[in-house]
Amino acid sequence: MQPIVTATTFSFDDSAQFGRVMSEEEYGFLYSRLRNPTVEELNGVLADLEGAEAALAMASGMAAIAAALLTNLAPGDTLLCANQLYGATYAFAEQRLRRLGIDVVHLDVNDHAAWKRPARVRYIETMSNPGVPVADIPAIAATKGDGVLIIDNTFASPVLCRPLEHGADLVCESATKYLNGHHDVTAGVVAGGVEAVARARAHLIDTGAVLDPFPAYLLRRGLKTLTLRLERAGENALALARYLEEQPAVETVFYAGLESYPQHELARQQLDGFGGMLAFEAKGGQAAGEAFMNNLQLCARATSLGGVDTVVSHPASTSHRQFTQEQLAASGISPGLIRVSVGCEDADDLVADFRQALDRA
Repeated sequence: MQPIVTATTFSFDDSAQFGRVMSEEEYGFLYSRLRNPTVEELNGVLADLEGAEAALAMASGMAAIAAALLTNLAPGDTLLCANQLYGATYAFAEQRLRRLGIDVVHLDVNDHAAWKRPARVRYIETMSNPGVPVADIPAIAATKGDGVLIIDNTFASPVLCRPLEHGADLVCESATKYLNGHHDVTAGVVAGGVEAVARARAHLIDTGAVLDPFPAYLLRRGLKTLTLRLERAGENALALARYLEEQPAVETVFYAGLESYPQHELARQQLDGFGGMLAFEAKGGQAAGEAFMNNLQLCARATSLGGVDTVVSHPASTSHRQFTQEQLAASGISPGLIRVSVGCEDADDLVADFRQALDRA
């Protein structure tokens, strides 16, 4: 692994080399907002993981999403994006992109015919936040024509899915989540073709959302256990989902690994495993869901996801608090929906915690 290079400024042997690096005629390190050795090594590893020509790490997942969208859209363009989106992404499209004169159209990710309309950019999530519907990436890629398909792969990670191999042009991930996996780094990544990532890099240089070398080092370290963590989280999630499916206090369980899940066969075809994210709807609505959450002892009530610790949240009042009641309904988010990011604890301990929490709710 590349050591942590904290320098912000780099010197040169002579003025000629200084000039060549400054003008990008020669690859080198000049100033860490432009390029840093620790971050550059991470970029190479991320590109390999995503199966991409290039990758660029940034200061957060939203920085990566913003760079991907803003470098592929211009005033007058149309953006087609799924109803089923992370709340902050939805807000960015509605509050920022519309102000730039971009026509934002929201569609059901499962209504493939609706995606056939012309648009500059299509934007979906491999597994949507929070109810984890699985997008049929090849089906939507087939509708793009000469447009661009951008996919947020945060819930799946490259361990479960590599969207570029299914027809996507760019992949975004919140590296805060599974890629790092320890709840101690905030970062994001854009991966794809060399030209597209170069545009994102130019945007990054201008806007300054660079990743600091120390979190870059931690993220690089976290990647060493990515596959192991996803395997354990997937095993735990399946055990927990099967338990919840049998409970009278639970209305519905949303987990792609369950045979009862509507898109189970699509998930089997497109994903290399089902991951650690699940959701369930508690009978009794929001009050029942909150009572369950308050009774948890092992699992944490917290935002974010993808770490070694199991965390539970109520999307309607947290990650999707910006949504109106109509938008929540269109996204499949009921008042009693609980999102669970299953970690790497002992499966029996997790089930026991959920059992006592449901019993006392």
